[in-house]
Amino acid sequence: QVQLVESGGDVVQAGGSLRLSCAASRSISIFNVMGWYRQAPGKQRELVAHITRGGSTNYADSVKGRFTISRDNAKNTVYLQMNSLKPEDTAVYYCNAEGYNSVSNPVDYWGQGTQVTVSS
Repeated sequence: QVQLVESGGDVVQAGGSLRLSCAASRSISIFNVMGWYRQAPGKQRELVAHITRGGSTNYADSVKGRFTISRDNAKNTVYLQMNSLKPEDTAVYYCNAEGYNSVSNPVDYWGQGTQVTVSS
């Protein structure tokens, strides 16, 4: 079992920045993909960004050019740098890790979420 713990959520004014962190309880190098998702009230959870083991990244159109995902394997941590925040970025942000266990079964882990609120 792997625990993912998010931190860094806060209340910020529009145009501001935040950096979210997702700390894993074990090495993240085993995961094929790690990502950030978000869920706003009354809406479905959506992908914000993900990063592969090889470092390839993918972003939702709504955050391209404003958000940057990165990973530090030595610290077992994935980050989401969020700049030029907008009120529509307000949501609970969740960290996700996908990979395979020692017997090649797929595994999928989620953190508990961290609240980001952007005021206008």
